[in-house]
Amino acid sequence: MTQLRPPQLVANSRMLYFGWVPADPEAARRLLPPELRAQPNSQVFMNTYEVDREEYTSHFGAYNLTYLGVDVRGLDVSEVVPARWWTHYWSSSAEMSEYVKKVGTPARPGGRTVLELKDGVLVATLFDQGRAIIRTTATVGPAGDDYVRSHLRYITKAGDSFYSGHYPAIGRCARDLKFTELEFLDKSHDVYALRPKDPLEIVWGFYFTSAAFCYPHAELLTREELANALAEGK
Repeated sequence: MTQLRPPQLVANSRMLYFGWVPADPEAARRLLPPELRAQPNSQVFMNTYEVDREEYTSHFGAYNLTYLGVDVRGLDVSEVVPARWWTHYWSSSAEMSEYVKKVGTPARPGGRTVLELKDGVLVATLFDQGRAIIRTTATVGPAGDDYVRSHLRYITKAGDSFYSGHYPAIGRCARDLKFTELEFLDKSHDVYALRPKDPLEIVWGFYFTSAAFCYPHAELLTREELANALAEGK
């Protein structure tokens, strides 16, 4: 296995990235460590994407990935982008999984993500150990002229230390995105705690026909930053 070093660059990924209000806000909040607090509506996020060619990454190779988690308060990137805590993370690349585990990312083996787009209908399916556990269906238009440019902040924990990773990202948006279904298919799976409320309440979302981003160095969070985040969440 190749020894990977940060930062790592990914380009030209096909990505569905969005957030929703969970059916059981308390169950979502219980997935956070005590040092962090959820948003008032306990909103959840999910990013599911495919990188089709080895040439599109610096060293990860071609791979697919889905991760989920809970947005947190007090560590916002900007007025519109909160920091996020990963609760679940599946990459088809063993090298990538080992790379991100070093700072506490909860990468699991046996994950596979499939994005299928036909006649304007996008179906994104996450498989864990060969069984489908989450399926998202949306209608999308062609690639538009709008781009999202942002920094994202993901919080992780390894041992007793919290880490903060700032991820620069640029994505070209598809037009006319509309979510029709978000199905959590296995009630026995622990990810079922993040299932959406009924009716489905999407709080934000994008389908990127081409997205580029960087896996950076992760920095230690100070005790002061954690204390401030905890105070903000009360």
